[in-house]
Amino acid sequence: MTLGGSGGSSVVVPRNFRLLEELERGEKGIGDGTVSYGMDDGDDIYMRSWTGTIIGPLNCVHEGRIYQLKLFCDKDYPEKPPSVRFHSRINISCVNSETGVVEPKKFGMLAHWQRDNTMEDILTQLKKEMLAPQNRKLVQPPEGTFF
Repeated sequence: MTLGGSGGSSVVVPRNFRLLEELERGEKGIGDGTVSYGMDDGDDIYMRSWTGTIIGPLNCVHEGRIYQLKLFCDKDYPEKPPSVRFHSRINISCVNSETGVVEPKKFGMLAHWQRDNTMEDILTQLKKEMLAPQNRKLVQPPEGTFF
């Protein structure tokens, strides 16, 4: 996130401030409540390990399912994207079926990461990915199974 200044200059928000903003937003709840996220370990002063939840969208095989994810924001976040891995088993085209890792080459937001993107954006885009024609009817692993 950058803050515009006069004369076309901008101020880059430091990593920890950015993550604190994301934490606050995640704790308040997002949109319609079908996407949420928060820190894994409240004692981690580097704010690296996060948990995300997506409730599957309506009118597809994911409807009503609850998917848990892990996001890891390394020291170069938000310059570089977090690593994202589903903990809950899921069958969609951008997720490695053996490991649950969201593969950047198959998921545009990670492949074309921009500093202004957030963890909320990732979760929201993954939810949209579930509705994509190639994913909306794929046979899914039994609910409640994990990678």
